[in-house]
This record gives sequence, structure tokens and C-alpha cells, in this order.
Amino acid sequence: MNAHSVWRLAGSKSVLLLALYGLFGSAHAGLFDDDEARKAILDLRQRIEQSNSSIRALGDALGNTLANENAQLRRSLLDLQGQIEALKAELSQNRGTQERLARDLTELQLRQKDLVGAMDERIRRFEPVKASVDGAEFLAEPQEKRDYEQAMDIFRKGDFVSAQTALSQFVLRYAGSGYAPSALFWLANAQYANKEYKESMANFQQMLKVSPAHPRASEALLAISNVQIELKDLKGARKTMEDLVKAYPASETAATARDRLARLR
Repeated sequence: MNAHSVWRLAGSKSVLLLALYGLFGSAHAGLFDDDEARKAILDLRQRIEQSNSSIRALGDALGNTLANENAQLRRSLLDLQGQIEALKAELSQNRGTQERLARDLTELQLRQKDLVGAMDERIRRFEPVKASVDGAEFLAEPQEKRDYEQAMDIFRKGDFVSAQTALSQFVLRYAGSGYAPSALFWLANAQYANKEYKESMANFQQMLKVSPAHPRASEALLAISNVQIELKDLKGARKTMEDLVKAYPASETAATARDRLARLR
């Protein structure tokens, strides 16, 4: 029985109760004699008790119905609260997942940046750079440039043995380098300083062969004449100096060659 039906039944009983009280009032006004009045009163009391019982039953039924509805409402509220808590937990978990993904993405971006930087650095290590030596400009590998400069630093310090080793290795490793003619020239000078005259002459001649128009070509010819003098080849030395004067008449080395020729005659 729902609450609406209960209230309807309660209303009907109330109407009956009012009618009974109206009948009682009429008897009290003298419409019945004493016996009939007592009988009517007893009958009215019985009806009133029955009505009270019915009202109590209706109240109990209404109370039970309300209690059931309240219990159902509480269960619905608890269920809804459980759903709300589950949604909160899911949202919290999703936020945690999003934060973790954001951190992972940031780390990946940083790693990518580091890798790109490392790759650029590696590329720069092998990317040709502009180089210039003895008036000639060309492109050289970064390592090639470093090796030449290191070898020349050793030569400038006067350590001709170590310079000879470094320059020999450079010539072998970078035979086609723009540094090669200059490297051959200074290698020959280091060998001359180490009194390795034949090897020195061979490298001066090789330098003139690969780069006859090299800015130090006249110096190479004068150095060859010096080697020939050390080897007691005076005839060869005169011939070399004469060739030098003819090829480079306006050079300082040509003036030096003329002085030497005059002394050798």
C-alpha cells in the first residue's frame, strides 16, 4: 500500500468518525429514550474503538511505508555517494596518469634535444671548415686541421724529431689535403735539421712536384741547394741555385742564391 492510498483511507475513516459524533450529539439532544441512548452510546463507543483501531492500523501502515521509502532513499543516497567516490577516484587516477604522461613527454623532449645536440656536434666534427696556410685557402676536415696545427706547434718548439714524426704521419694520412704541400716543406726542413739529407731532398722535390706554384717554392729550391752542399754535390747545388734565380728573379731567395753562387765560383 502506497502513501496516497493510506491517506485516502485515513480520510474516509475521519468522515465516518465525524458522522458518529454527530449521531451522538443528536441522541444527547433527547431524540432517544434512556435505554436507546445507552444502547446508542455503547454502539457508538464500539464504532469509535473500531475507528481508532483502523486509524492506528493506518498510522502503522503509513509509518511502515514511510520507513520503507526512507530506507530505499537512504540506499539510493548511499549508492549515489559510492558512485561519486568512484568517479573521484577515477578522476584522481586519470590526473595521475596525465601527470605521469606529461613527465614522460618532458623527459623524451629533453632526451631528443640532447640527441639532436650530440648529433649536431658530431656533424660539426666532420663538417669541412675553412682553412688557410701559406696564402692558400681551402676546406679541411676539423681533425685534419687540428693534426696539422699540432704538428706545426711541435716544429716551432724546436723538437724536430717529434715534428718529423708528426708531419710524416700527417702526409701519409692526408695525402690529398690542402695542407700537404706545406706539410712536405716543413717535414723536409725537420729532416734537414735531423741531418737526414737524402730524405729531406726527396720531400722538397715532392713538394715542388705537387705544387710548383706554391709560395714557398723558391725557398724549397734554396733548401735543396743546401742539402746538395751538405752532400758535397757542389755542381748540383750551383745548378739548383741558377734555376732558382731564373724562375724567381725578384725573390729574396734569388738574391741569396746569387750571393752563394758568387762564393762558389
